[in-house]
Amino acid sequence: MLEADLAEHVFRAPPTASLTPRRVGAEVELIPVEAATGRRCPLEAEGSPGILPFLRRYGARQGWSETSTAKGTPCFELPAGGTVTFEPGGQLEYSSPACRSPSALLALLRGVILPLRAAAAGDGIELLALGLDPLNPAERAPLLLPTRRYARMAEYLARIGPAGAMMMRQTAAFQVSLDVDDEPWRRWTVLNAATPFITAIFANSPLYDGAPTGHRSTRAQVWRRLDPARTGLPWDAQSPVRAYCDFALRAPAILLPQLRGECRPFGEWLEHAAPTQEEWREHLSTLFPEVRPRAHFEVRSCDAVPPQWYAAPLALAVGITYDPRGLNSALDLLGRPDLGLLDLAGRVGLADARIRRTAEDLVEIALAGCAALGPGYFHPADLEQARCFFDLYTRRGRSPGDDVLGEERAA
Repeated sequence: MLEADLAEHVFRAPPTASLTPRRVGAEVELIPVEAATGRRCPLEAEGSPGILPFLRRYGARQGWSETSTAKGTPCFELPAGGTVTFEPGGQLEYSSPACRSPSALLALLRGVILPLRAAAAGDGIELLALGLDPLNPAERAPLLLPTRRYARMAEYLARIGPAGAMMMRQTAAFQVSLDVDDEPWRRWTVLNAATPFITAIFANSPLYDGAPTGHRSTRAQVWRRLDPARTGLPWDAQSPVRAYCDFALRAPAILLPQLRGECRPFGEWLEHAAPTQEEWREHLSTLFPEVRPRAHFEVRSCDAVPPQWYAAPLALAVGITYDPRGLNSALDLLGRPDLGLLDLAGRVGLADARIRRTAEDLVEIALAGCAALGPGYFHPADLEQARCFFDLYTRRGRSPGDDVLGEERAA
């Protein structure tokens, strides 16, 4: 029954998706710090910039509507579509609606994020577009949203190690959402196999607490240390739904009651109780694979990206999935998903010769795929922005993290 539920509601697009094929969406996360001190911004506090009062003032001028999420946390609905919400440590997240083309999405993202960052700067708040807070240790980045969900998650992850606190309170990503559409399993394979190269290409989090960590994407390494039972690449060529179901059943059920002081795998609850469908769906939301199926595919391997380069991750994701020739070429190039390669990509990035060669080839496939989809879908000016990113970084064996390290050494 659970496999059937996954096949119907997680790995299959809703009926309305067929009306607008090849949609694309994004989730943009930003880390708020005080511009004057580099300290993390509180939600609300006297004598220092508070991120929630700022959003209320700014949102009122922009026609935003304040509501609450299902978790009970603040949420702002935007007239142009999408929402602005908070991650547990106060990171901001803009979740776009599904757009009919990458260029439509880019116009929306630029119209939201650029003026938001400019207005925040005027209030003494810097919204960092980096994969990890580079300035503060976890002790100076407290849990700002102590909801039931986040409190349970924090308690469980703290038993594994410090990565849980860092992930919840200090990381930020640029996530791309793609339609399942007519090639679900080929897309599922190519996206999972592409995750090491996405990690390496966009790595920009080599600093933590003001010092180099030795990792190109420390955010990626935080995820590798977090909890292997709910992260990684739960992929199987022969039985993809069965493999994901097994992954979900093996993961400890954080939000269900503990047994003998421990969170037990969801599969054990099936043997001893009768979890509801709502509890099953809530459990699925606590799984964090690199590509998460949610009636669309959510690609989660990219460090947060500065706005001037938003076109690059969109071009890479779209070009290797939505163009049939690009999908075939990417499958031939990448082969099977490789968790070990994903770990290596987070540590050394494009400094590894194999990762660099494959990343360069993958970029060529993606750019050709985007061009084949036509100028009405991916505008030439937007595609040129993506090409500029890949020329500046990927084709030179560099990622934005090299700039971050260069600035740190100069300072």
